[in-house]
Amino acid sequence: MREFELIDSLRRRLAATRADTRLGIGDDAAILAPPPGHEVVITTDTLIAGRHFPDDTPPEDIGFKSIAVNLSDLAAMGADPAWLTIALAAPALSAGWCDRFIDGILEALSDTGVDVVGGDTTKSDTLTISVTALGLVPAGAALRRDGARVGDLVAVTGSLGDAAAGLTCWPHRDGASADERALISRLTRPTARHGRRLRGRVHAAIDVSDGLLADVGHMLSLSGVGATIDADALPASPALARYAASVDERRRLQATGGDDYELCVTLPEDALDSARAALDCPFTVIGRIESQPGLRLTDAHGDTLDPQWLARAGWDHFDGH
Repeated sequence: MREFELIDSLRRRLAATRADTRLGIGDDAAILAPPPGHEVVITTDTLIAGRHFPDDTPPEDIGFKSIAVNLSDLAAMGADPAWLTIALAAPALSAGWCDRFIDGILEALSDTGVDVVGGDTTKSDTLTISVTALGLVPAGAALRRDGARVGDLVAVTGSLGDAAAGLTCWPHRDGASADERALISRLTRPTARHGRRLRGRVHAAIDVSDGLLADVGHMLSLSGVGATIDADALPASPALARYAASVDERRRLQATGGDDYELCVTLPEDALDSARAALDCPFTVIGRIESQPGLRLTDAHGDTLDPQWLARAGWDHFDGH
């Protein structure tokens, strides 16, 4: 498939529909018109074959995930998603692959009100997708990582550890059990949560992309506080609970595995019921913010767990761990 055939297909199938999109795909740049009284929130994520997804991932799953991870970043900021651009680099592209890739994009964008307004295509030795997403938030209302306060509860949406478990299931996916298929689906089709519903209810937020302990650590560092997390309070899906070979394995997947794209927030105790009611997914308290710096991991009895988990928690692209 030639480059301009792909661009024509993107323009035809991803035509702009928002009134505040003045000009979308087709010119040198897009023209957007943010409403008065709002700030623009911008994020970019790059997915590389063999690093962020297995080389043999179906194109519709690649398209879906490339959008979902960016929507998750906007959700963590409490923003309403509005626009995005897509840059695609690949060794070669067939019409069938591109159609399936766009199918995944359309599925991820369904009911979001987001316009695809531009991007780029080029040839590369490795399949690489870079998406830039823009969202809108009322001025001063964005959720940030640096707002955690001593005494806040730490809570997460959904369940943790599924995507990391799904990656271990990937090599034998053709003969996977129902639980393994559910875990693989969480790896390839992450759910972007509705972070905008938490505006005014939480003090700080981050999405769990690199692993819970690593991402909580980012929030604590920027907020100048510490926290204790209860490993036995981490929410597990029924599929993960059955799949994990031991309690320690479940804890490891939940505490250090990435790619869940759930939201982790801190909030005052008196806002917990309101936040739960605002969301359309489980919302579980897993710890508390403290004045003592650092991150501590305990079990349900309050006993401290292996501190080496904290040293190796989360994914580092340049360290390779």
